[in-house]
Amino acid sequence: MQDWNVVLSVNERGFQEALRKLRIFGPVSKTRFFNVLVMRVDNVPYLLEALRAWNDEDPHFLSFLSRLIPVTRTFVFQTPAEFESRAREAVLEWAAALGGRSFHVRMHRRGFRGSLSSPDEERFLDRALLERLEQGGNPGRISFDSPDIIIALETVEQRAGLSLWTREELQRYPFIRLD
Repeated sequence: MQDWNVVLSVNERGFQEALRKLRIFGPVSKTRFFNVLVMRVDNVPYLLEALRAWNDEDPHFLSFLSRLIPVTRTFVFQTPAEFESRAREAVLEWAAALGGRSFHVRMHRRGFRGSLSSPDEERFLDRALLERLEQGGNPGRISFDSPDIIIALETVEQRAGLSLWTREELQRYPFIRLD
């Protein structure tokens, strides 16, 4: 599936249960990466609220799920340079929301091994955001200890997806697990 907007990791032998429980929200597909699935969901807020309600009713209902990351922006890239350019452009669109707040970028890369380094790309994007905020006169700060916001960056092969999550959203949806 090329047009995904949700990346999920399942626990050992969780694929069949993930398919059974999640396909009501949209198509779910395997990837070539161990225990990594992708989905296309038309209504992400509905997915999140339904999963939260199921988890509240039965904390074991989502036991197949390691983490689930919906994304709001996606792009395709062919080279590491193109990835950096497009990722930078995408995160800078959120700069206004980050002014005066603590944040960091968290990347989970699948593919481009040896060409893209998650820690290096996270630092690159954090620096780009800090520079933009400083230029705008409303600086933010990088924090890994209960930040106000985390920007999630997921790659599967040559497709990347990004989303922004507040501390409150991450508390509301504990199955997201960014760090």
